[in-house]
Amino acid sequence: MHTYRVDDMTCGHCASTITKYVRSADSDAKVDVDLTRHLVRIESASVAADELLDVITAAGYTPVQVASEAKSEAGPSTRRGGCCGCCD
Repeated sequence: MHTYRVDDMTCGHCASTITKYVRSADSDAKVDVDLTRHLVRIESASVAADELLDVITAAGYTPVQVASEAKSEAGPSTRRGGCCGCCD
């Protein structure tokens, strides 16, 4: 899943336009829009992340790819030792 922050997406029309452009590149794409957080999540099997960025830009918006939320929810992978990571 690819996640983009689109700060200039402010209403339902914006969300609809972005969805329409994404689906023109991949008709099977799953598009989830969170207007309050200005996030667009796209699941596409055939279009790469940088291409999706270009598609949203072509729709007239300014997307910024953000780290996958799944990665941040995966838990600590670099911590050592105790629960807070301060012990070795």
